Formats: sequence, structure tokens, C-alpha cells
Amino acid sequence: MMRRLLPCLTLLLVGMAAADEPFLIGTTTHLKDGSPALERTFQLAGEAGINAVREDAYWARVELQRGQMQIPDTWRDYQAAVKAHGMNNMVILDYSNQYYDNALPRTASVRNGFALYVDYVTRALAGQANFYEIWNEWDLAGAADRALSDDYITLVNATATQLHQSDPKARILAGSVTTEGLNKGFADRLIEGGLADRVDGLSLHPYVHCAGNSGKTPESWIKWLGATDQRLTRLAGKPVPLYLTEMGWPTANEPCGVDETTQAMFLARAYFLAKTLPSIKGMWWYDLVNDGTDPTEREHNFGLLRQDLTPKPAYQVLKAIAPVLSQYRYNNQKSLLGDNLYLLNFDKGNDQVLVAWSVAGKAVVKIEANGRLHGAVRALNTQHPERGLAAVGQWQCPKAEEEHCTTVITLTDFPQIISLGDASWLFTR
Repeated sequence: MMRRLLPCLTLLLVGMAAADEPFLIGTTTHLKDGSPALERTFQLAGEAGINAVREDAYWARVELQRGQMQIPDTWRDYQAAVKAHGMNNMVILDYSNQYYDNALPRTASVRNGFALYVDYVTRALAGQANFYEIWNEWDLAGAADRALSDDYITLVNATATQLHQSDPKARILAGSVTTEGLNKGFADRLIEGGLADRVDGLSLHPYVHCAGNSGKTPESWIKWLGATDQRLTRLAGKPVPLYLTEMGWPTANEPCGVDETTQAMFLARAYFLAKTLPSIKGMWWYDLVNDGTDPTEREHNFGLLRQDLTPKPAYQVLKAIAPVLSQYRYNNQKSLLGDNLYLLNFDKGNDQVLVAWSVAGKAVVKIEANGRLHGAVRALNTQHPERGLAAVGQWQCPKAEEEHCTTVITLTDFPQIISLGDASWLFTR
């Protein structure tokens, strides 16, 4: 029998408090500059269960002449599509402008120009954005540079004050901290500088696709994120809401890429594992559509959809698992996260499912449940989501009511979503 990992009371209480907030299944889009397939792309996103989108509102597109602002017509089309499909809308306030030396807003003159742009955009979009994200990957200019992080804190403090006035109902995120920034203390310095008291959450881009064979797996990723979460909580003196506003694995034919089957498998495991950390409020897959057609170019191959909008396996997997991610609550007391075996319990009222996989090849496991379950064990195998629920074994229930029903199933590296009805999974051998 494998030992169950029981969380401390503090994490349990945080998890209970966060359960009332719907988990955001997001994606980054590159559609604001216009697309003839705008409606079809949003339709496909909605069918996959995506309930949040994220897009840049480039400063350079708004201030085309110094001191004169405009909202492009393509932006209005994009906003209309977001509203029509009922998605959470994240707007990134970012990037430089030619009239301000294409510089980061680190000096008073550039910050003043950025403030005028922010004021114009947020008033024009007031009531249409659920989230504003202040800049994108600021730490790329020097993740270990304290002066750079201090200047970002200055920008966030000023911009957050503006946003509370111009669009008070929208939430504010800051950071978009990259993997390098997480490893070199950029996020820590933001929290030490009081950012957790100024915004509604810290946004992270915790990519691991270039971390080597062992480091690039979802299981290594969540252990790293868990340690990061604990450290940020300690620095802030309270849990810090985390929004993974970019995350993914590219299907490029290059050293950091994976094949399409592995991308789908990693997507399923990463999304389910993200639900195990109460601080994580949502994850935005980067990105919705491939940005190009070169099979060797990493940036062209992160999408759930290819350039012609045909779906990759990852799209079909997300479509299959989205109902569990968005509607079911993770129950850490009934879950097991082992070195090689992962069994995660999710419930929606009296309905329970067990999401299970093995990372060490096929594993034959005996599962015991405390309910009277009869007939076939039904599960959705994310390796073949098109097959839907299928029989994967038989429940064996002794005549004695006090004894547990059992079944034996074979797990692989693709998660299976096993239906338990109103029974609870007890343990695995």
C-alpha cells in the first residue's frame, strides 16, 4: 500500500476557501490585430472548454502619433467576440512605443507616457476586461537585477492606482514572471516589495520545456511550483494568488520540443496537477493557434490548433478534461501523489471521479472504494478521448456490506478519469 500524503491544516483551509472560485481554463490568443477566422477560432476555443483568453493591447497600436490615441477597429471586433462567447477577458498593458525611445517605462518621462496610454485604453475598455496584466515578462531585461525589479514595482504601484479608478471592477495582475525570473529571485523581490498588497494576483510563466528530460515533465514542474508557492507565501505572510498566464510545451522538431502525443499527455497531467495547488487560480495555455508553419521553429508550434485550425491531440484532450477542471473540486484528503503513481480525487456534490496515471510505465493497481459499486468500471482514457467513457474493469463487491468494493485496472502515462459515482476512493495497492 502506498502512503497517502496528507496536507497540513493551513493548506486544507486555503483549498476549501478557493473551491468557490471557478478554475480558469485559459489560452493566449494572437487575434487582436485581426483575423478572417476570428469567429471560427473563438468557436473552437469555446468547444474545448476554454473560459478565459489573454491578449496584448500594444501601446504602439494605440499611440500611432505622439499624444493621439485610438482603439483599432480590430480590437473592437475582438472584444465583441470575447463577449459573445462569454469568456473571461485578460488585457495585457504592455510594450514600448516609438515616441518614447522604445524603452521600458523606467524613467519618469516614459512612465508618464505609459500612464496616458493606460488611462485611455482602460477607460475605453471599462467593463469589458475581467483582468488587466501590467506588462509582459519585464524580467527578460535582467532577472537578477534588483534595480529592474524595483522599477517594475514603481510602475505597478502607479498603474494599479490608475486601474482602480478607470476600471474598478477589473482584477489586476502583475509579474508575468518567467522561469528565469522565478529561479533568480525576481518574483521574491516583487513580493518583498509589497506587490501582493497592491494587486489581485501574481502572474507566472513557468515554462519547463527546455529543462531536460526529467525536468520537463508535469510532475517535476508541479513540485517546483509547489516549492515556489510555499516560498512566496512565507515572504508575503499570506497565500499569494497565482495565475499561470502562459504555460505549454511546443511540438517543434528541435531540442526543447515534444511530439504532438506527448504535448497532449503533458497538457492533461499539468492541468490536473495545477488544481492540486490551491493558490493557482487558473492556467492559460500558450497558445491557442500555432504562430507559423515552420516545424523546426519553437515559437510556431505551441498551439492547440494548427495554422489551418485543425486540432492537435492536445485540443481534443483539453476538450475532454475541461468539465472536470471547471466543475469539480480537488479533494486533497482523498488523493495520492506518489513518486510514480498519481491518483487525484475530484468531486462535484455527490459525484466523484478519480484521475489516475503512472509515470513509470504500465502499472496494474487494485483500487478499493467504500461504496456499493456494481458492474463495469467506466473511465475516460485521455489517450483516446474520442472514445468517451468505456469499460476498463469490473467492480467486485463482497456480500458483506461492511467490506469494500474493489477493482483492478491498468494505468499508463495518460490520465484516466474513472467514475466513482457517490463512492469514495480509499486506497490503492
